[in-house]
Amino acid sequence: MFIGTYYHSLDEKHRVAIPKSFRTELTPGSVITYGLDGCLFLFPSDSWNRLVEKLQTLPLTSKPARDFLRLLTYHASLVDADQLGRTLLPANLLELAHLTKEIVFAGALSRVEIWDKARYHTYVESLSSKAGELEEALSELGI
Repeated sequence: MFIGTYYHSLDEKHRVAIPKSFRTELTPGSVITYGLDGCLFLFPSDSWNRLVEKLQTLPLTSKPARDFLRLLTYHASLVDADQLGRTLLPANLLELAHLTKEIVFAGALSRVEIWDKARYHTYVESLSSKAGELEEALSELGI
């Protein structure tokens, strides 16, 4: 399970150190891809495989299903970390998520979200202003 928020910096080669507490959960076959809301998603292999199983059951006749599948898979790549726990972030993902030097790793239970620091803070502030709406929506879901 991934929880917590960690701040790191990209080096000149577009590598970033994955937080140690997250590294222990990431196994060979972990996948990084473009996520939602302007961040990247980093999935351990078991979470990615469960998601893929669900995606494969979606009907090809559903445009939203096709679009979501494409969003996740077109930009996906396997994650390799070096001995120092650094991983290279692909250039296309850096561009899509507007990642600059300062990076935020945010635990989101079954995945890690990777944000540009400024965009992360803007997003979190927008969530704070929607707290009442979120509470109501979650209540309708039984949470």
